[in-house]
Amino acid sequence: MDKSKDRIRIIVCGAGGRMGGRIIHAILQNPDLDLAAGVEMPGHPILEKGMGQYIGIPDLSAPVASDLNEVIDRSDMIIDFTSPDAGIAHLKIAREKGKGLVTGTTGFDEKQKERFKEAGRDIPICLSPNMSIGVNVLFSIVGKVAGILGESYDPEIVEIHHRLKKDAPSGTAMQLARILSEARGWALEKTGVYGRQGMVGQRKTDEIGIHAVRTGDVVGEHTVIFGGPGERIELTHRAHSRDTFAFGAVKAALFIAEAGPGLYNMQDVLGLRV
Repeated sequence: MDKSKDRIRIIVCGAGGRMGGRIIHAILQNPDLDLAAGVEMPGHPILEKGMGQYIGIPDLSAPVASDLNEVIDRSDMIIDFTSPDAGIAHLKIAREKGKGLVTGTTGFDEKQKERFKEAGRDIPICLSPNMSIGVNVLFSIVGKVAGILGESYDPEIVEIHHRLKKDAPSGTAMQLARILSEARGWALEKTGVYGRQGMVGQRKTDEIGIHAVRTGDVVGEHTVIFGGPGERIELTHRAHSRDTFAFGAVKAALFIAEAGPGLYNMQDVLGLRV
């Protein structure tokens, strides 16, 4: 009997990226999952070298394609860590083919996010800006801390990432800002301040400062600061390795495999949603 038929077959979109490689390793370590294929943009060296040679597992025979349509029928589910435009294209294919989708891609605009809500009527989707267990615990407590401290404590967010990251602020920082805004009853589009320069005047009570730092090879660091009378509270998450996100993505895949149609996030996966 072919035991692989009992496993969840996964395609990794963004297989040649920094996250894609770690997700592939995480899939191969999980006895309930099977790596069906990889997808990467045309011209990427992984397409010429092959997935195994590119990520350092020479005996890995899973194919890699430049178009998800070429391999979609090999899979039960897609894990996507690509770009907003590619992510939306993969969402469309997943919906048409009835495949589950886990995506940690960030930078989607509001119209694109609506596409995920619509697709969630037909297929199970986990959409999360950060799949780290620790970050999602931070998501679950930061609003509570903001509520306890009250408006005499000023919230600021500082995020640090590697120099190659393209979007700013990070999706995680924006999610933290949304949580803080909701906890305070504010509208983020009116109260978010993205860095400061010049004579900006005194800080307003209903501001949330959001600051992006890009340097070196930092995997990811997020700090929420509450500055109050005579003291400062800081909640910080530091990712030491991309494996924390990769194993989170695998955990999300196992959840989505058992879920019905709907749009979920890591709060659902971890049982943290109130």
